[in-house]
Amino acid sequence: MNVYDFKAKTIDGKEISLDVYKGKTLLIVNVASKCGFTPQYEGLEKLYKDYQAKGLEILGFPCNQFGHQEPGTEAEIQSFCSLTYGVSFPMFAKVDVNGDDAHPLYKYLTHDKPGILGTEAIKWNFTKFLIGKDGEPLKRYGSADKPESLTGDIETALNK
Repeated sequence: MNVYDFKAKTIDGKEISLDVYKGKTLLIVNVASKCGFTPQYEGLEKLYKDYQAKGLEILGFPCNQFGHQEPGTEAEIQSFCSLTYGVSFPMFAKVDVNGDDAHPLYKYLTHDKPGILGTEAIKWNFTKFLIGKDGEPLKRYGSADKPESLTGDIETALNK
């Protein structure tokens, strides 16, 4: 099993198989529009612009589980991301990342790459998972890890 075995709804409601990203390096991020880490959208977009041509895809999954910091509809989220941060990377429908109703992709990611002290739970918005070209999770990053600090790991993954 790997990331390519999952499906997800895009922010405009189309269900896709993540196998459309086969052969790409992925950065999967749970995002929110009203969070102290929301300015990371800027850094994520810069990574996307810098590395997309080399094979990086960033997948944004809005989540409202942390302080209700993603209260809007998918249309409102898409508009905010586009107008405020110029987000052009793929965005998906709002999901839960923790608990019984967590999206199956997040159940897989958190089990495969647990956080500090082995916890599978995601602590907050903007937790990031780096996925290799083979669909296998490589590394988990916390909310405080700024996108620009991931460039070395992204370059390594792109060159494998």
